[in-house]
Amino acid sequence: MSADARTVTVKLLDKEYTISCPDGAEAELLASADYLNQKMLDIRHSGKIIGLERIAVMAALNMSHELIKSREEQRQAVEVNLRRLGQKIDQSLARNNTSKANENSSSS
Repeated sequence: MSADARTVTVKLLDKEYTISCPDGAEAELLASADYLNQKMLDIRHSGKIIGLERIAVMAALNMSHELIKSREEQRQAVEVNLRRLGQKIDQSLARNNTSKANENSSSS
């Protein structure tokens, strides 16, 4: 373990694990462990999957799916916002061009 790392004990399904993490990242690790533990508890309480390893794998798959889905939703939101911004720019340029055309015809 490096000098700028800490050890943190987390509890997953009533089992304790000592994890090394960068100094200052303890809160993030604990929050991540709490989230994982809740996902694992949900799976265990469903009664469909038995065994710590299988529950952990299913929780990891579910969380990976959530992450991928969230990334896709964010990508789509960015695309929508970019399209709206492009439309606003086009409208502004069109108004500006119309104003310039009117100024040029008035000054002639």
